[in-house]
Amino acid sequence: MSDDRIVLRGLRVLAFCGVLAEEKARRQPFEMNIEIDIDVSAAGRSDDLHDTLDYGAVSDRIAEVVDAARVDLLEHFTQLIADVVLADPRVEAVTVEINKLRPPVSHDLASSGVRITRRRSA
Repeated sequence: MSDDRIVLRGLRVLAFCGVLAEEKARRQPFEMNIEIDIDVSAAGRSDDLHDTLDYGAVSDRIAEVVDAARVDLLEHFTQLIADVVLADPRVEAVTVEINKLRPPVSHDLASSGVRITRRRSA
């Protein structure tokens, strides 16, 4: 396993995620941080996009999943995003953190979130 990592910080999306009626009725803001464990040594030598993971394409695929998804739990939402990243066979592992930026609670809570790490099965 490589120690290399591609890091995507602050990917902001609007999504349907939550169990309350108000959360199901309208999209809410979320912010994602994604760390992708992948060997980038070939790209480091070649300077060729084909030798690495195109994070623009990954972001586009994540946006497609977010647009189509209607989920109750952040845990499930986070797993969906991990599955998108792990669909590329070069990815060794991924850590996904999703923060709900305006959680519907009666306290002054800036965000609530879930962070998971998933590794490719051998």
